[in-house]
Amino acid sequence: MEINLSGKKAIVTGGSSQLGRCIVRSLAQCGADVAIHYHSNSNQAVELAEELKTMGRFSGIYQADITKKESVFAMRDKVYSEFGKPDIIVNNAVIQYTWKNILEQEDEDFIGQFESCVMHNVYMNKAFVPHMIEQQYGRVVVINTECAGLADAGSAAYVAGKRGLDGIVRCLAKEIGRYNITVNQVAPGWTISEKDRKEHGEIQPDYDKTVPLGHRGTDQDIANMVCFLASDLAAFTTGAYIPVCGGRFMPAI
Repeated sequence: MEINLSGKKAIVTGGSSQLGRCIVRSLAQCGADVAIHYHSNSNQAVELAEELKTMGRFSGIYQADITKKESVFAMRDKVYSEFGKPDIIVNNAVIQYTWKNILEQEDEDFIGQFESCVMHNVYMNKAFVPHMIEQQYGRVVVINTECAGLADAGSAAYVAGKRGLDGIVRCLAKEIGRYNITVNQVAPGWTISEKDRKEHGEIQPDYDKTVPLGHRGTDQDIANMVCFLASDLAAFTTGAYIPVCGGRFMPAI
């Protein structure tokens, strides 16, 4: 048994980011052509697209502000005309900000997290899901976080945005399931990325001791789950929130 995405087209928001790059590569390794969204990191997006071409995959880079509806829809039109209509959507992008306690957190950070978690997904779904409905097939995979369940002090803006995202995903799964479209969430823990490897920051003792498996997960761990949910191996899984965090957060039944 293998994850086979041959003949499928995917789009990944935040595809030039630390986690996004690994997701893009992994989808391509499974056989998918991948459209790479970026906001400002065009150099990384160009390099990644070239890398995919050496793998024999079709790719392209597409700029958009995922917090603005008109920008997302303009990206959709360009993706449709240059790349094709995606069968797989991976909503990964999110605004980064400095965490503070609620009383000190800037109002703009709460707004930014709502826009980049909730409205980002609303706009991407409105833009790309209608085609999936027409073809009676699709996969929507959304990146959430273990933080949404843990609700640790200092993470309120992030948690609020991701919990709002959770509601959108669950409703969407019920609304479009009859069209053979699945909608699922992957919830990473504090994940080791290329930056950590370069800076030798893989081991974080204070965090690692809170993980039942004893260590942080990697970007590849997250990408593996994304590819599984994007494949037909997960054809009967929808509306799920799946932590990939070594057991640090375990949702109750």
